[in-house]
Amino acid sequence: MTGSTAITTQCLDRAALERDARRLATALAGRSISADAIVAVLMRNDTRYFTITEACRYVGARFVVLNWHAAGAEIRAILDDSGARLLFAHDDLLAAVASALPDALELCVVRTAPARAGEADVDLATLLDAAPFAGPPAKLRGIFPYTSGSTGRPKGILRGFNSVAGDVWDIYRDLSHSFLDLGPGDRLYVCAPLYHTAPNGICQFALAGGEADLLIGSHFDADDFLATVTRERITHAYLVPTMMVRLLKLPQASRRRHDVSSLRFAVSTGAPCPREVKEAINDWFGPILRESYGASELSFMTYVTADESRRKPGSVGRPISGVVLRILDDQLRDCPAGETGSIYIRQSRFGPFAYTNSEGALTQHAVEGFVTVGDMGRLDADGYLYISDRKKDMIISGGVNIFPAEIEAELLKLAEVADCAVFGIPDEEFGEAVCAFIQPMPGVQGDEASIRSQLRGTIAHFKVPRRIEFRAQLPREDSGKIFKRGLREPFWEGRIRRI
Repeated sequence: MTGSTAITTQCLDRAALERDARRLATALAGRSISADAIVAVLMRNDTRYFTITEACRYVGARFVVLNWHAAGAEIRAILDDSGARLLFAHDDLLAAVASALPDALELCVVRTAPARAGEADVDLATLLDAAPFAGPPAKLRGIFPYTSGSTGRPKGILRGFNSVAGDVWDIYRDLSHSFLDLGPGDRLYVCAPLYHTAPNGICQFALAGGEADLLIGSHFDADDFLATVTRERITHAYLVPTMMVRLLKLPQASRRRHDVSSLRFAVSTGAPCPREVKEAINDWFGPILRESYGASELSFMTYVTADESRRKPGSVGRPISGVVLRILDDQLRDCPAGETGSIYIRQSRFGPFAYTNSEGALTQHAVEGFVTVGDMGRLDADGYLYISDRKKDMIISGGVNIFPAEIEAELLKLAEVADCAVFGIPDEEFGEAVCAFIQPMPGVQGDEASIRSQLRGTIAHFKVPRRIEFRAQLPREDSGKIFKRGLREPFWEGRIRRI
């Protein structure tokens, strides 16, 4: 695994995983990493990811997965908030952020190339020299995901795994069958970034199931995806709408080169999948596509098959086992079937969750054991969910959650910016793109290139606005809140979905 653009595919060796995870668990325990301790991971897609997460399962630690595109300050904020004591990182990624890391943080290098003479860093290979961990795995704590808050501050999501009767690993095992339909001889391919909660969780389900092969791609390329399905006889795949759009853009000659008849199941999460995209994928591959609505706080919540999508176009399905949905109006009253309101969810299988900072307090988002993550939608008479809009300003671009407030805060630091508004606009490939309306300081001529150049030094590249427009004045309400709807609405005119 290197930092190059070459695409690699690794097949997880389960015997080696078990051996190495037990040895690493012993090394972690020797460093006082035990139940509820926090371990952070800053790695590209790599099967060694699961050596680390499995070792955490043995000792009962939680693992925080870090977006390796993020700037050093963004990574530091999460490390500080989570209280992570140990960071596993690919060597080149570690070098890029080393100056921003806490002094007390212990580092373990995951090498992408042999160590050079004189390099004395603790590395993963060294830790794997320990004796195998004695005893069974601890009760699963699992992933400790982070998502930006509406103020731009990262929010940690602590799931109440310990309060659940039984081990959540057993729930994962069940989901490998009931949610992913994995069985003996199946081969699951995931090439979405493992720092995202959904693909990471799907891999964990497959690991818990213990029957299917798990193959990890370094990144997605449409033609390479088809070649991998053909070469590896892939039966199951994780796809987000952006990947599907890119597949559908391939010329017919490229499609015909590959035998994709082995692929019988694909699951999509992260962003709503346009109806025409779903239909085109199912027409090409057969009725393989399932879509799920989920959130980092609550895992997967609904599920819809290809056949159901044809009968219920636009729906993201019905609740999975353990999930109950309610649609509430602004007075927190239940809406009748067909009426749009805020989506409230109770997810009983995984227990409650809490945020790690005051910005994430659930007080305003919980009703009688149900919580909302800010999305709006409706239930039809048969209990199928349709998502229509969101109350908060979150942008979903290529399955990635982006919060405008964070970008706005950085824009307002720039000397030439007097005011700004950031929001999502339609994008054929990514679903939404980041758009910024900027009011320059008096006498200043707006310069898109300069704005983007300055932002790239402070925020991840995917948060940098793809469209920038300059306005002499931006509309603000009497309360001081900017009137974004008036700016955003023209871009979405004539569209049924607003996300």
